[in-house]
Amino acid sequence: MKKSLIALLGVWAAGGLNAQVLEGNKFGDNWSVGLNGGIVTPLTHSAFWKNSRAVIGIDVNKQLSPLYGLTLESNWTINTVNPMAAQYSDTGFDAFNLMLLNRLNLNTLFAGYKGEPALFETELVGGFGWLRLNNFYDTGEGANHLASKVGVNFNFNVGMQKAWTIAVKPALFWDMSMWDAGRVHRHPNFNANYANWEITAGVAYHFGNSNGEHYMTKVRVYDANEVASLNASINQLRQEVAAKDDQLRRSGDALRKEGQKSADLARALEECRNREPKVVTNHKRTLESVVTFRQGKIVIDASQQPNVERIATFLKNHKDAKVNILGYASPEGSVEVNTRIARQRAEAVKNMLVNKYRISASRIMAKGQGVGYMFEEPDWNRVSICTIVED
Repeated sequence: MKKSLIALLGVWAAGGLNAQVLEGNKFGDNWSVGLNGGIVTPLTHSAFWKNSRAVIGIDVNKQLSPLYGLTLESNWTINTVNPMAAQYSDTGFDAFNLMLLNRLNLNTLFAGYKGEPALFETELVGGFGWLRLNNFYDTGEGANHLASKVGVNFNFNVGMQKAWTIAVKPALFWDMSMWDAGRVHRHPNFNANYANWEITAGVAYHFGNSNGEHYMTKVRVYDANEVASLNASINQLRQEVAAKDDQLRRSGDALRKEGQKSADLARALEECRNREPKVVTNHKRTLESVVTFRQGKIVIDASQQPNVERIATFLKNHKDAKVNILGYASPEGSVEVNTRIARQRAEAVKNMLVNKYRISASRIMAKGQGVGYMFEEPDWNRVSICTIVED
């Protein structure tokens, strides 16, 4: 008995260690209820089928860990025995038992728990309980005996959620209350002559657990180093997010400033388009027109072509007039690049006057001036200024 208790405590400890890495193992979890039916027949000195009796029962189960569980089982033996038999009774049920059984899952013991029950599992079952016999030995009285049971459960866990178990349960059942020769005293004893085969099959339903499943699920356990590493990663990610937020804020501010500059430039360009030609009627008449360029570009936008056309129209109407084109650049970039871009902008206006409007190249002077400082806003200095002089 002492060894059995030590073994039971060992199983309990193993289940407790396993429970540390599982979810769905609270007290209200892993309960199931089952219905059973089958036959019971004497182990010795009897024909197997002729002396068998039908047995029905219910059980309530609590799974303490994937390895170990408890079952409270109650079976009733239906009275089908010949009236001449020793344990014949006049009641519908000639025997009743209530057993507390231990269950040990062999799959988990040898293969470990995978996080859910396997399709097929084998359990060792054993325990003790109370046996009630009606009309014991034709005395008209019932008898209360100590009983024990050992067997194997062959379980089939079915359904997508493994909520149902269909089991075949062969077992040996002992009436352990042995009488002495004078039938005066009883003492517990395992005796094959007082044992029965019990072969039943049943179905059990597993109630839902706190983890949302009908069984225990695995939880990964992190050690202190892993937790520290994860915390460091989280802190680093938070810092990166904060830096990105700050970068986005600064980018937003820069975009708003650029938007304001674009709006100011658009207003300035509109003023340039609407500006009337300036003509000096003293000894010379002059006309000035400004052609603006995008940053780093030397191609005239379609929006700037009316300013070039204004110069071409004036030159066509005034055959003695000439035009001086001075190209400028904004201060971004190197001096060499700005010098080249300023020259190419002046030449771009000249080429349009010559190629598109057929103005003689001899009437046009195009020259780059490098970085311009005519306007306080640096971006507005990306221009070519065309000045017409008529003698």
